Amino acid sequence: MEACCYEGESSKIKLLKLMALLQQETDELHPLSTNEICNRLSAMGISCERRTLAKDIVLLNEQGFEVMWCRVGKEKGYYIADRSFSIPGLKILIDAVQAANFITENKSVELIKKIAALGGSHQADILQSNLVCFNTRKHTNETIYYSVGYLEDAIQQKNKVLFRYFDLNEHGEKVYRREGHRYVVEPVALVFHEDNYYIVVYSAKHDSTANYRIDRMDSVEIIDESVSQRALALRNEVAGYTERVFKMYGGQPVDIVIEFDDKLIGVVYDKFGESTKMIRTHEHMCVATVKVQISPTFWGWLFQFGKQMRILSPAGLVDEQKTMIRKLIEIEEDSLPL
Repeated sequence: MEACCYEGESSKIKLLKLMALLQQETDELHPLSTNEICNRLSAMGISCERRTLAKDIVLLNEQGFEVMWCRVGKEKGYYIADRSFSIPGLKILIDAVQAANFITENKSVELIKKIAALGGSHQADILQSNLVCFNTRKHTNETIYYSVGYLEDAIQQKNKVLFRYFDLNEHGEKVYRREGHRYVVEPVALVFHEDNYYIVVYSAKHDSTANYRIDRMDSVEIIDESVSQRALALRNEVAGYTERVFKMYGGQPVDIVIEFDDKLIGVVYDKFGESTKMIRTHEHMCVATVKVQISPTFWGWLFQFGKQMRILSPAGLVDEQKTMIRKLIEIEEDSLPL
């Protein structure tokens, strides 16, 4: 009975080692022959015979692993055909890690190695050899990576968190808000916006939501206090909150009609989404109806395009735009030398 049990455990170990070998060392361009597989397993202390290997491959395929065979010389060769990620998919993930400011240089290197390894050893070498370093604004705060983990755990556990929050002075030194006293908040959701990670939180004391940049947080801890029902309910409203706060900060949502040069079509799609409906009104002009929050941030975004974009409605905003343009002209004139 013991021998039978040992044989069963040995077979399981053999299958695990075989699967790991195939996943790590093979792909369509790099199959391993039957003889090579047996030798590799033997080097690991796993007994393997050619006549039983085919049965093991069948068993792996029955379990959902797509192990294919081909000719390697005069022998059969095997390789993994279906991987969780394609090579283009892995490349996109690696580029995203490189582009992310909040991931430090050291952590980026570590993550890229792990992502590349998902493609097998041969593809991992290719992926890493083709890296182009294009982000020179990486954060140096190594705690960001771990803070994201703590905050995600707190959200899943429905617990409150505490942390300290700081700004940077002209010397790049931390200046803590609230004289270094800790914030206690109810986490709602993590949001990634314009190269930075934020935590959206609810404050029962002020009955309001707020957001904090995670790279400006330290000493993050989960505390053994449950969040309120209001905080849990807000999780269903996160999409609307981020739309208001992170796209056009502050103010009430308003539907406006804008007219713009067709050179800005891509800009409008980038800002309001590719589902935005546009109508071409002239040879080089288009019109679209979009929802925004009227705020200084919105006006700053609009005025950067000068005569290439203007508001057509509602009438109140058309008048406000004209008034602001007149003030800008007056400021410009006042600044001219006499």
